[in-house]
Amino acid sequence: MAIHKDDVIRLDIDDIPTKWYNIAADLPVPLPPPLHPGTMQPATAEDLSAIFPPSIVRQEMSTDRYIDIPEEVRDAYVALNRPAPLCRARRLEQYLKTPAKIYFKREDLSPGGSHKPNSAIPQTYFNMIDGTEHLTTETGAGQWGSALSLSCAHFGLDCKVFMVRVSYDQKPFRRLIMETYGGKVYASPSKETEYGRKLLAEDPDNPGSLGIAISEAIETCVHQENTKYALGSVANHVMIHQTIIGEEVIKQLEFIDEVPDYMIACAGGGSNLAGFSFPMLRKKIKGEIDTEFIAVEPSSVPSLTKGEYRYDFGDTAGMTPLFKMYTLGHDFIPSSIHAGGLRYHGMAPAVSLAKNLGYINAVSYDQHETFNAAVTFARTEGIIPAPESSHAIKAAMDKALEAKKTGEEKVIVFNLSGHGLLDMGGYSKYLHNEI
Repeated sequence: MAIHKDDVIRLDIDDIPTKWYNIAADLPVPLPPPLHPGTMQPATAEDLSAIFPPSIVRQEMSTDRYIDIPEEVRDAYVALNRPAPLCRARRLEQYLKTPAKIYFKREDLSPGGSHKPNSAIPQTYFNMIDGTEHLTTETGAGQWGSALSLSCAHFGLDCKVFMVRVSYDQKPFRRLIMETYGGKVYASPSKETEYGRKLLAEDPDNPGSLGIAISEAIETCVHQENTKYALGSVANHVMIHQTIIGEEVIKQLEFIDEVPDYMIACAGGGSNLAGFSFPMLRKKIKGEIDTEFIAVEPSSVPSLTKGEYRYDFGDTAGMTPLFKMYTLGHDFIPSSIHAGGLRYHGMAPAVSLAKNLGYINAVSYDQHETFNAAVTFARTEGIIPAPESSHAIKAAMDKALEAKKTGEEKVIVFNLSGHGLLDMGGYSKYLHNEI
């Protein structure tokens, strides 16, 4: 089938947004503050400075609607292939025989293969200007660790990554990408930290979790000189950085004169969902649109669909501040699904509050359903999506099939948060009926 000239909506380099958006300015109630784990009182800037540099602490605590993007960061965004195109999935529409229009934002085109560099670049930049020399972090599927390793190479910082053990074993090429960029990668739980050694003594076959990897990264941070911690999701400054996605989407949809009926993204810790949806969500908060925002998560890690909305630790060992979020409990160990970036026990406070206020809906799918959707997308659109992104594809297909039943020409927009070219082990298991 021929490609229609309007199927790829591109922006010029000059259209890269100059400001990030902070939804804290527009939610009708304030974001609940993080709590100090010792005092259970709201964490102060001094408390947060133990793990984050001053520039990041200011962003984390900011209620300003917009935050300026430094020119050095905008320049680096160009190297990440920003602005990213918005594409119409016309072949998928024809396969589904739906009157719906399906669009997807291509965050898979960055050198790291996902949306994660959108926050890794500014976090590393702000650490650099604040004098940090070493960064520690966690990673699940490896996309965040790859992004931070890339960013540290760009700005000249040392990078140490604790990778969830099950993903470390499932995705060796993700680890090699990090090492190629100069990152030091450890399977978590590891023997590098006191907490990791404790868990391995209790269970040598512990598959790990993002909560455990966060604990190890923070322990390393506080015991290593001139070192800070970089977080791949959950915290508000990460949500802010990722809104580069949604700000571009608004411009692209305005260019083709479309208003989405549905905006859909997968949800693990929340950065992909928030970055894609929050700029458009401000229009819903103001009553300007009636778009439905849908978060899609694994049925095996259903924090938004089955979790409790309460304060909980961001990590397993209880080293982080407590965040008010939808949580399955900080000691929750998820099953070894291939969508490693979605294996987190909680959800970002900003996303959680938006869900609690009724601005965001949530659905969950099992691993087999999402791989089925991924293969359909690959065979129609030619792009092999990350297992995480496949959750959004499944939800978009379901909405398109609903439109087929009603005959309505709905506009569906989803975020293709990453490619799956390094996830072929999971695809192999699906294709050979092993999952």
